[in-house]
Amino acid sequence: MTELAEIEVQTIDGETRTLGDYAGKALLIVNVASKCGFTPQYTGLEALQKQFGPRGFEVLGFPCDQFGHQEPGDEAEIKNFCTLNYGVSFPMFAKIEVNGPGAHPLYRALKKAAPGLLGTEAIKWNFTKFLVGRAGSVLKRYAPNDKPEAIAGDIEKAL
Repeated sequence: MTELAEIEVQTIDGETRTLGDYAGKALLIVNVASKCGFTPQYTGLEALQKQFGPRGFEVLGFPCDQFGHQEPGDEAEIKNFCTLNYGVSFPMFAKIEVNGPGAHPLYRALKKAAPGLLGTEAIKWNFTKFLVGRAGSVLKRYAPNDKPEAIAGDIEKAL
């Protein structure tokens, strides 16, 4: 992986990791929220995890409360919600910020590598997705309304 591998992240259980722990895998990094109109996408994200996980793919979920206060809970509540309502088995991480001066270094790097429409870097809403290839480079950015199942072909190519 590239410099993304060196970025430290906190798991939803409070453990420190780096993205290097996922070296050699294709990743779909998503800023998620429990009370968003796009929250049902957890179903599609979990389906992608089950379909492609055995082949070296991982969805990584990063809760964010910067959009309409749609992720108000703490990590324990978020984990419980995702497990009970969507059977999420993919790695979830501690709540982060994706925009502004407090933006997590991971999201600063992702936005720089794959700007949005017209070159804007800001994350527009929850469930913005970034596909990262096995070598660690950002391959593509997807809008919140891009459904997980529509990304399957790109994941297939990344594997």
